[in-house]
Amino acid sequence: MNNEALRCLLCKKPKCALQGCPVHTPVPECMQLYREGKLDQAGELLFENNPLTAVTSQVCDWKQFCYGNCVLNVKQVPVRWYEIEQEISTSYLFRHRLTRHSEELSGKRIALVGAGPVGIASAVWLYEAGATITLFDANPRMGGVLRYGIPAFRLDKKYCDAYEALLEAAGIEFKGGYELGRDGSLTSLMAEYDAVILGAGAEKPANLRIPGEEKAVQALPFLKDPSAFNLGKKVIVIGGGNVAMDACRTAVRQGCETWVYYRKTFENMPANPLEVEEAKADGVQFKVFQAPVEVRDGGVVFRDCENVQPEDGGRVVTRIIDGTDHFVPCDTLLTAISETPDFGLFDGTPAVMNQWGWPTVSETGKVEGLSNVWLAGDFLLGPKTVVEAVASARLAVNDLKASL
Repeated sequence: MNNEALRCLLCKKPKCALQGCPVHTPVPECMQLYREGKLDQAGELLFENNPLTAVTSQVCDWKQFCYGNCVLNVKQVPVRWYEIEQEISTSYLFRHRLTRHSEELSGKRIALVGAGPVGIASAVWLYEAGATITLFDANPRMGGVLRYGIPAFRLDKKYCDAYEALLEAAGIEFKGGYELGRDGSLTSLMAEYDAVILGAGAEKPANLRIPGEEKAVQALPFLKDPSAFNLGKKVIVIGGGNVAMDACRTAVRQGCETWVYYRKTFENMPANPLEVEEAKADGVQFKVFQAPVEVRDGGVVFRDCENVQPEDGGRVVTRIIDGTDHFVPCDTLLTAISETPDFGLFDGTPAVMNQWGWPTVSETGKVEGLSNVWLAGDFLLGPKTVVEAVASARLAVNDLKASL
């Protein structure tokens, strides 16, 4: 037994679960079962709440979620629940088989677009409710970001294989190499299936909007197949999110001198702070308050930045300082600034789009103007964490079940 379990206070109103965790993992109940040696029951409880628990227990931002909200933080000794969750859920996943819990959706055909976290979690819940499911993905195998985005040193691909085997054993149909918009339309899926959940990842990269940016390499294609890229000796990664951290740590493992340049401070980086520290430990070097202004052959022109406090006391803004241009040589520039979903998929449909070009949706992700389409994951939230994607999938699935 992990002795961390004995330190848990089994709170009646656990902040770790109710405030910290996007999927509200039943921590006290599972911790009690773990203490009693009832690992199968604990595993079942975790899996039913979050089918991706074996993954999220490894790649979550614990400081932001459960660990950071433990009541024992007042004494600076929070319980490392994620270690116990990983122990329980990993064992359970590799032994589990899906079963029908009800026939609530018997005869209903559901299309899931995207075989990543949203698609896998939704497939489990909908299968258990009796639905017939078809899972579509542009990649040849299931997993989405788990297989093609998160590096193996952070998440062993055996977990992707386990989920793939789990769904295949249940007879869930998978159509790989299917790109919505190229191989079929959203309108055709809406007509063929009783409901559609769009849960594919955000893979449309944002632009730097600077001269020469076409010379840069996008981080997502690089992470999908690092061996396909010859980065040279020195690499600069632009960005401060989790994708940037994965990209820089992968580049280091290819033997490159690797730098991350970011326009704000470490405190402003959206990446998991643990990942930033791990990147530093891997040998990645950081340069903050740097904004790229031009990509040239052999390097990048950066301009210094600074934080400015408005006179009215508003939020601090980051300002680019004119006259501070300087050229930094590198062999490859990797960009990981942001990604957006492809909302062109809604062209030709009566979906209601907002002023920013995103579909208007309900609190559960149902698309306004479409009778049977829900959004989850990146299509709803933009690029967020795996556990947040699963939480959005549960909202969509529950609303879908109530609507059919």
